[in-house]
Amino acid sequence: MMKRDECFRILARHIKDEAVVATYSSAVDWVGVSPRPLNYLSIGAMGLDSSHGLGLALGRPDRRVVVLQGDGSLLMNLGSLVTIAAAAPKNLVHFVAHNDTYEANGGHPIPNPKVDFANIARSAGYAATYDFSDLRMFEQQIAHVLEQDGPVFATLHVEPSKPLKYDYASLYDPAKRNAFKAAWQMRSAQR
Repeated sequence: MMKRDECFRILARHIKDEAVVATYSSAVDWVGVSPRPLNYLSIGAMGLDSSHGLGLALGRPDRRVVVLQGDGSLLMNLGSLVTIAAAAPKNLVHFVAHNDTYEANGGHPIPNPKVDFANIARSAGYAATYDFSDLRMFEQQIAHVLEQDGPVFATLHVEPSKPLKYDYASLYDPAKRNAFKAAWQMRSAQR
């Protein structure tokens, strides 16, 4: 099984001017790996990271948007998969770190760890779906995943992490939100 931070390190090598949307545990790990102005960290929005990503993707079809969501977070807003598929933003790539827990809420187990998120996304109408449990395979295919027309969905089967420290004051610093707004408004060098 993979580790979320290792997956994110691989992902970070391929991120250029995409917006990256994350909350809670995914946000903590992502910011630790890739602090940058184009990180959109949703305040108190567990479950809404995919919806925020959709809004950004629809608002700026010239920019790629990458969503980094936890499995517990996605379960809190599972209907977003159908909405995203119906809107069909070609610039949206949606990753779900599947570790079988509501990690941000004390590591409580999700109701059914056998849930197949990639299959649900495929059934909802995502253009492409992937399921990764091997880090080498993820590393080999990440460039292809990111280059496809979306919406694209990928499940990352990861271990639960050790307890994370949630420094909300730093994560949700208004200066970071302002830096995101400024970077987001700049013209994209998008492919």
